[in-house]
Amino acid sequence: MIRTLVVDDDFRVAELHAAFVERAAGFEVVGRAHTSRQALEAAVTLQPHLVLLDLYLPDLPGLELLARFRALDHAPDVIVVTAARDVATVRAAMRNGALHYLVKPFDARRLVEQLDAYRRWQADITRLAEASQDDVDRLYGRIGAPPPGPGGHSRADEPTAQLILEALRAAAEPLTANEVATAVGISRPTAQRYLAWLHEHGHVERQLRYGNAGRPSHRYSVA
Repeated sequence: MIRTLVVDDDFRVAELHAAFVERAAGFEVVGRAHTSRQALEAAVTLQPHLVLLDLYLPDLPGLELLARFRALDHAPDVIVVTAARDVATVRAAMRNGALHYLVKPFDARRLVEQLDAYRRWQADITRLAEASQDDVDRLYGRIGAPPPGPGGHSRADEPTAQLILEALRAAAEPLTANEVATAVGISRPTAQRYLAWLHEHGHVERQLRYGNAGRPSHRYSVA
């Protein structure tokens, strides 16, 4: 079972999220916390595998708490669950190790689908003794793929998609997937997956260019 700690300053929201987690196959809620201090103490004593972390906490900013989690001997994985949707906060969460970022409000299906992706990611990473490049690409893809929206379709307003679009708008010329990955702070396979979806749904344009060595590369810009 994946031991999960739910952190939210609102008692009712914490209970709601805990109920979602309990319904997800392979998960158990081992604790709830409503302040950063409670969350840090719970992470040390309960040693959860996963934390659902709200960023709006009364005693310490959630981003700072996220950094403190990473310093623990048994550092948990973290999925941020918050109403904060500004790009700077999303970027800071990613740089501090958040596996994913869910923007409130969302329906139960969105959270359960992300938990299921995490469960499959955990199973894969536990099974492997060594990882080939294909294994690494698959692991990054499992946790970083664009989450489904209504009707099973991905959404361009999802935080990582928004970061990619911001990077493309800020660029002086079209970018490769590798350049997008560097600008946003994500893996190249994740950037490729988002760019492919954004292109398929008309949010970005893709063009083939040849470099000095004659090797073609796809470059992306906002449509």
